[in-house]
Amino acid sequence: MSQRRTYVHNAALLTGAGLVLRVLGMGFRVVLAAALGSEGMGLYQLILALYMVFVSFATAGVNVASARLAAQSLARGNGMAETLRGLVFTALCFGAAAMLAQSVLAGPCARLLLHDARAETALLILAPSLPFMAVSGAVRGCFLAARRVQPNITAQLIEQLVRMAVAVAGLRALAGWGAGYGCAAVLLGNTVSEAVSCGIMLAFAARTPEFAPRPGGALHPYTQKELNEILWPVEGSRLLASALQAAESSLIPYTLALYTGSRAEAVAQYGALKGMALPLLFFPFSVLGALSGLLMPEITRTHTKGDTAATRRLVYTMLRLTGGFSLLAGAGFVLLGRPLAQYLYQDADVGRYVQVLGFVAPFMYLESMVDGVLKGLGEQLASFRYSLLDSALRITAIWLLLPRYGMAGFLGVMIASNLLTFGLNLCRMLKTLNKKAA
Repeated sequence: MSQRRTYVHNAALLTGAGLVLRVLGMGFRVVLAAALGSEGMGLYQLILALYMVFVSFATAGVNVASARLAAQSLARGNGMAETLRGLVFTALCFGAAAMLAQSVLAGPCARLLLHDARAETALLILAPSLPFMAVSGAVRGCFLAARRVQPNITAQLIEQLVRMAVAVAGLRALAGWGAGYGCAAVLLGNTVSEAVSCGIMLAFAARTPEFAPRPGGALHPYTQKELNEILWPVEGSRLLASALQAAESSLIPYTLALYTGSRAEAVAQYGALKGMALPLLFFPFSVLGALSGLLMPEITRTHTKGDTAATRRLVYTMLRLTGGFSLLAGAGFVLLGRPLAQYLYQDADVGRYVQVLGFVAPFMYLESMVDGVLKGLGEQLASFRYSLLDSALRITAIWLLLPRYGMAGFLGVMIASNLLTFGLNLCRMLKTLNKKAA
């Protein structure tokens, strides 16, 4: 099969799988919203925001390094057995360190950062998922570099089904005990499903010809310097960005409570936006997510070979497809977002949030895609600088505006933030491409 046909075939498979996963995920969100309520969804989102700090520690650098170093090994004609082994070992070290850190800090973080002791149990339940997630990410990147998407699809589908089954069973047993136990029951599904997914990915890797040792193959297909140049900038930038996002997430209910006069109402508004409206808004992104997942290894491959023309073709094709699709999605949310959210969640506030953010949805989609392209071009530090600037401005704006304007102020902050990061990332990407063309 030619490279073009392989790419189209893989994109079709990932798009179909992404749609199935998004449908399952949206259905799961509707079930969670009905079981936990707005306040429970707010607590759930706060827990996930803090959890993502440890997820970034465990996976961020290794995930990007695996896709890029595996693609680099193939471009150089090396086998991937030693590349995979080295990346899995690195991932396991980071995952274990993150698990230990989250276990030790669960109590203090719940009380001092989230201002809700109910989150501690859920954070302890989530901690063992981190080594499994890290190893899965390393293997997944190698499969994408080898242009094999079926293992990733199979593992993700089974992972989602296991997560849903365990969470629903846990909710039936514990939801009546309160939002804290309900969230813990749901997040138990994350830990179990990550363990299952990791086992599936390793089983596929053991049977994949590209990952088998080659006689005379390079014992060190990448240098420690090459690993460090990718790993630490991404690790540091993602960890700092996720820490700032967790701080922002903790600040939103706090400042909303100053406006509403009620912590419970503030957490409920936060849950309606982050736990219900935004997942619905990003539901169509599954179509583009498949393209993004395949794009970075392809851009890395053409970049490694010095094929500037091919790199530019890939990027501009992405911009055309993303732009057209995202405009249609945004228009759909502006026109139909309110009745759709009302049908799914029976919550008028969610519908208003979706309708307002529909105007900026095209820029949200484009920003996510352009960010992936920058990483494929090795511009991680630029993405880090823009993310740091954006987070600092968002936190400042939240502190100043939400106590006075409430959720309307936060919607304004979100819109301004997305337009800023989209503009900065797009300008950097175009500058990089033009520089390479020159």
